[in-house]
Amino acid sequence: MPDGTDIQMELAEEVSVLPAISAVAAQEWDACAGADNPFLSHDFLNALEESGSVRAQTGWLPRHLAVNDRAGRLAAAMPLYLKGHSQGEYIFDWGWADAYERAGGRYYPKLLSAVPFTPVTGPRMLVRPDIDPARAQEILAGGVVALMNQLNVTTAHVNFVPKPEWNRLGEFGFLQRMGLQYHWHNDGYASFDAFLEALSSRKRKAIRKERRQVAETDLVIRRLVGKDIEERHWDAFFAFYMDTSDRKWGSPYLNRTFFSLLGERMAERVLLVVAERDGEPVAGALNLIGSDTLFGRNWGCTEEYRFLHFEACYYQAIDFAIERGMAKVEAGAQGQHKIQRGYLPVETYSNHLILDDGFRDAVEDFLARERRQMVHEKELLLEESPFRKDG
Repeated sequence: MPDGTDIQMELAEEVSVLPAISAVAAQEWDACAGADNPFLSHDFLNALEESGSVRAQTGWLPRHLAVNDRAGRLAAAMPLYLKGHSQGEYIFDWGWADAYERAGGRYYPKLLSAVPFTPVTGPRMLVRPDIDPARAQEILAGGVVALMNQLNVTTAHVNFVPKPEWNRLGEFGFLQRMGLQYHWHNDGYASFDAFLEALSSRKRKAIRKERRQVAETDLVIRRLVGKDIEERHWDAFFAFYMDTSDRKWGSPYLNRTFFSLLGERMAERVLLVVAERDGEPVAGALNLIGSDTLFGRNWGCTEEYRFLHFEACYYQAIDFAIERGMAKVEAGAQGQHKIQRGYLPVETYSNHLILDDGFRDAVEDFLARERRQMVHEKELLLEESPFRKDG
């Protein structure tokens, strides 16, 4: 994979390529990204790069697209990476890569627009509010194609986009893929008990039993935000994070420095749920706070307690969202067990641009069948909803 240091971009006049997000001022980037989604903020993306969690050596070479207005200010942007693998994406294309390379093609490197290691929906074509979005999106999409041609890249991918952007990218020739996640939606609940009253009696009793068993242990559950999060908490949470990676035979994507930068620059947008025994953390769940959504991200522990994972990751998140009047909780990727705890299946969307006509046709046929399957699977999963059938 090229390190990219000697690439000089000569794209359409309106587009430039940033070798690092630090190449643009935080204020200008955030004016395009908005304040709703913390993962799109300059602080978050820069913490990934500055910590070294995202860099060429880890297979994530930043190649962000930028469009300036006539005054030289950033008008639109797109987080973009040249990838040497498909790890840390949560939209799985390993089968595509294997098939294409067995047929004699070269799948990697590829381009990816996403938030690294983060299966959270949000816009990828970021446009300042006073700019015509249709024109800016057209320029950004053209910039992706131009960069693909310059780098001799065969595929480009845009993961976890809102449905309107999914449809817009479809108009530009990007194939459309659908997946499923599990989200909790706040129906104006005044309390956790009010949420439970919306469930069937059996499911309500099961959740109360799980919470009671955790409450009867020697653990104290604390919700930490802002200045309450200290470096000792990040030390503990990093140990939890590494333990989860070890037990799942995975590679840890984030290093210890990243968590310090997150606490230093975004503490007010972090909810850290910590389970302590005798004042010492033994488990924790990391969440980021959006304008109307709480995003669950990472969990880990150094001691096992029955139902503690559900309490720290799901029930504490619901409690927090209700207290703050937030609209929903996104609990991350996968996990059909979340349904019984009030997290229902919702569709997620990604787009894929493939320049090889034969390969594109094969993938397009697969995606058409997969979308039908996702719709059917969602319908079946909703039949498992714990909510009362009387509404």
